Amino acid sequence: MKRLLSIELQKIWMNKASKILTLTYFILLSFIALIAAIKFDIGPFKFHLAEMGIFNFPFIWHFNTYVAAWMKFFLAIVIVSMMANEYSYGTLKQNLIDGLSKKEFILSKFLTVVLFAFASTVFVFVMSLILGLCFSSYTEFGIIFSDLDYLLAFFVKLTGFFSFCLFLGILVKRSAFALGFLLVWNILEGIVKAILAFKVFPDSNTNQKIMQFFPLEAMSNLIVNPGPRLSVVKNIGTQMGIETDADFSVDYFAVFIVLIWTFVFIHFSYKLLKNRDL
Repeated sequence: MKRLLSIELQKIWMNKASKILTLTYFILLSFIALIAAIKFDIGPFKFHLAEMGIFNFPFIWHFNTYVAAWMKFFLAIVIVSMMANEYSYGTLKQNLIDGLSKKEFILSKFLTVVLFAFASTVFVFVMSLILGLCFSSYTEFGIIFSDLDYLLAFFVKLTGFFSFCLFLGILVKRSAFALGFLLVWNILEGIVKAILAFKVFPDSNTNQKIMQFFPLEAMSNLIVNPGPRLSVVKNIGTQMGIETDADFSVDYFAVFIVLIWTFVFIHFSYKLLKNRDL
């Protein structure tokens, strides 16, 4: 495994674009800390995000993983390009000639996907811990390390998403088309969701029960929008008569669905490569 992973990391690091995108991704993740500096004082109106409790434990685990998940598209480009370059530069065929089996080749790609997801999770954990210790009103040990399952959900979400990107890279062979396919799939899921919600099941939540099995929707369900959890948002909702007591915990059924999709993406990536004439 170490040998397979080192081969892939060397390929990424030798590619200037992939190296820049990877570094940009982790730099952007660190910019979450800058949210603490957002402060507006306009007369009697004062707006300071850090004082609103977004960095309080354990809410910070939910907030930071939700925000960090939006930046996954930078690494998605790296994953798709990583596969497209194998075809463009002929390294895939050369690896197979040198004795690497197709199963080992897919395993090396999957290990890279897992490594990216794990590194992102560790990065978010350390950054959130530092921000929480600096700004949180609650620093008791039990509170600090509660709700860590958001980090698990974050890891599973990135692993599933990057596996999907890997599958598309193998399926389409060209990074631009693969990313375009990803966008089209996202739009298609949105259209299906709208049709089910407003046309087929307008008076029930049956549409949600169906959509939860779609890959991107399942990934989205892993970490829901944390905004309504903030006390200031709850207070506004109460004054407006809006119910804000939703369930924000990690849905482990969604975790199971995403893990199944991850297996499906990797399995069919191998099947495509195995049956394709290189």
